[in-house]
Amino acid sequence: MHWKQSEKNDAQVIQRIHHGHGSIKRRSLFKQSSRLPIQIEIWELDEGVSEGDHIHGAPRALEEVYYVLGGAGEMTIDGNKVSVNRNDSIMVPSGTEHGIKNTGNSPLKIMVIWGTEVGEYET
Repeated sequence: MHWKQSEKNDAQVIQRIHHGHGSIKRRSLFKQSSRLPIQIEIWELDEGVSEGDHIHGAPRALEEVYYVLGGAGEMTIDGNKVSVNRNDSIMVPSGTEHGIKNTGNSPLKIMVIWGTEVGEYET
């Protein structure tokens, strides 16, 4: 058994996130079918669009991974500016203030993965 999704057929939500500037196009990957304790979304931010700075703390402490699929942007992490480009990834632990903005002249496309911390595990 397997599941397949295609960008051209996926439902897309367009919304402002964490009081950022503009609207972000979002689509979920396997939200209804996966049993993993994570969520995965593909986000697309047009020029100048941002996710507002925010913190995921108690009671819903989330750890997030941002993976840049295309474009250029800048993350703010605890007040520090970090440039991000295609194939860069950033992990943001819970309790860390963060946000992302498209600073390029084409769409910034990212994969965002998040979940609650579950403790140590073996690899």
